[in-house]
Amino acid sequence: MKVLILGAGGVGGYFGGRLLEKGVDVTFLVREKRMLHLQKNGLVINSIHGNIKKHVTTIRSGMTHAPFDIIILTNKAYHLAQALDDIEPFVGKNTVIIPLLNGIKHLQIIVDRYGEEKVMGGLCFIETTLDQEGNIIQTSQVHDMVFGERNGERTKRAEQIAELFKMKSTTFRLSKNIMQDMWHKYMFITVLSGITTLMRSSIGPIQHDDYGKRLIRELFTEVEEIMLRVGAPIAEGMIDKYMVVMNKQDDTMKSSMLRDIEKGGEIEGDHLQGYLVSLADQYGIQAPLLRIVYKHLQVYEHNLNK
Repeated sequence: MKVLILGAGGVGGYFGGRLLEKGVDVTFLVREKRMLHLQKNGLVINSIHGNIKKHVTTIRSGMTHAPFDIIILTNKAYHLAQALDDIEPFVGKNTVIIPLLNGIKHLQIIVDRYGEEKVMGGLCFIETTLDQEGNIIQTSQVHDMVFGERNGERTKRAEQIAELFKMKSTTFRLSKNIMQDMWHKYMFITVLSGITTLMRSSIGPIQHDDYGKRLIRELFTEVEEIMLRVGAPIAEGMIDKYMVVMNKQDDTMKSSMLRDIEKGGEIEGDHLQGYLVSLADQYGIQAPLLRIVYKHLQVYEHNLNK
C-alpha cells in the first residue's frame, strides 16, 4: 500500500519517518522550501525512541502522480481548505483519508468534499518541534497515532492498515471507538490550550493553588456540558481523570497553541474553542469561562492581522 503524508513537519515527518523505518512506501506532499530541504538533508528525527535519517520521496501540489491508498493529513485546521485542494489529484476510488487534526469540526468538511466512505477518524498524541536546521525533535515518552472507522466497525481495510502500520518503535493503534477517542482528546486540548493561553503561562503556575485548579475544572465542566448536549460519546468520569492527568504534567508544560502565540503565529481558536461556543449558542448554554477564553483568542488574532 502506498501512503501519502501531507506535511513533513513535527507530526507528519515523525510518523512518516517511523513508517519509512519499517519499509512502508511513503511519499510526503510538501511545499517547495521543505522539499528542497529534504532533498538536500534527508528527513532527520532526533528522538528518545531512536534517531532516524532517511532519504525521502517528496511531491508538491500540482505535480502528477498515481492515486495513493492512504492519505494522512497533518496540517493545521486553518490550512484545511488548501490541504483538501492539494490532495485532490492523489485521491482515487479506494483512497482512505486519515486526518490527524485536533477537534471534530474538520471531519464533516472532509466528508462533504470526498464522501463518507473515504474518511476515517484519526488523532495523535505527540510532542515534537522543528529545530533551526529543520530537524524533528521528539522528547516525550508518548508518540501514538490512533485511527479507525468512524462507525466503530473493524473493517478489512482498517485491519490491513493496522497491519501495515504495526511496529515496535511507535504505537499505531486501531481504535474500536475512534469518535469517542477524538471527542476525549478534543475535550482535553480545549481546556489545556484555553487555560494556558488565557493565563499566558505554562500549566504549573496556573494550578499551584486551589483557585487555579477550580478554574480548570470549571472549564472542563463547561466543555463537557456542551459536548454531552450534542450527543458526543463522553465517558463518565472524564473530568476527574483529566484533572489527575493535568496535575501530573510538568510545571513547564505549555500547550502548542500557547507556543504558537508566543511565536506570533496563527492559532486554531476558531476550530477548537470557537466551534464549541457556536454549539453552545445553538443549545442556549452559557459557558461563561469558555466564552472568555475564546474572546481572548479572537482579540489575539485581530491584533495579529492588523
